[in-house]
Amino acid sequence: MPADQEFLEYLIKSLVDHPDDVRVDRKVDEMGVLLTLRVNPADMGQVVGRQGATAKSIRSLLKIVGVKSNARVNLKIEEPEGGMRQPRANGASRPLDY
Repeated sequence: MPADQEFLEYLIKSLVDHPDDVRVDRKVDEMGVLLTLRVNPADMGQVVGRQGATAKSIRSLLKIVGVKSNARVNLKIEEPEGGMRQPRANGASRPLDY
């Protein structure tokens, strides 16, 4: 397994409550390396973080890993079916508080 994929898998499995559901696919093309991350829908909040802060930090770390191997590494986080947020019981449009 390539270092960038192994690093991402280790990092995410350390963060989430359902590590067995973590899947990382790796694709290489002329644009660089694309890592696609899939996690249990219940773990999406932990991976994305408040206002995307955790996801942004993970992307920064992956860029550093990529520099070491002279590759541009990008991360795509697959949103679970139906979206991350569940509708509120009273029909309000405000997002859920995390």
